Amino acid sequence: MDRLMSLCVPSLDLRKHRSLIDSLEIQSCYLLSEHSCLASGFGSIHFVLLVSRQGKVRLTKWYSPYTQKERSKVIRELSGVILNRGPKLCNFVEWRGYKVVYKRYASLYFCMCIDAEDNELEVLEIIHHYVEILDRYFGSVCELDLIFNFHKAYYILDELLIAGEIQESSKKTVARIISAQDQMVEAAKEEAGSISYIIAQAS
Repeated sequence: MDRLMSLCVPSLDLRKHRSLIDSLEIQSCYLLSEHSCLASGFGSIHFVLLVSRQGKVRLTKWYSPYTQKERSKVIRELSGVILNRGPKLCNFVEWRGYKVVYKRYASLYFCMCIDAEDNELEVLEIIHHYVEILDRYFGSVCELDLIFNFHKAYYILDELLIAGEIQESSKKTVARIISAQDQMVEAAKEEAGSISYIIAQAS
């Protein structure tokens, strides 16, 4: 029931504003990338992809500027490369002068793109850290949890990474923040329900 209720969200028609949204997102990626480079002397994660074994994209997060056309091409290329790799091959792929680090959990591939000189093992730790937080929040997380509650997966990722760099290493802290967000959402729903009830009674 909770999974079905998560789908009952008013849909917004963003087609008329898609170009504006894309341009603003690209500009924000430039600003975040510049800030990240100034804040630290090394590179950062360029994007995060979650892809199922069937090639379905379950989550994307871009920390470097890519146009919508480039994003589609990146997803198509990397999905083909990673899904066709054998299970005994390493979890690192050289791609377009970058390095893609991935790890499979159940039916999902968690992928992160980094600079060629960055530490792959550190990124594997970040991937595992993210999966552990998801598992703690959902309780034995599976692909369906991310399909029906994708917004919560984004919330958790945003608490974990900013501008492609890790900002919070404590699983307990992230869990506490997400729990506080859930409480705020529930309080807002109750308030909206009470207001709707009052309006219905008045009319």
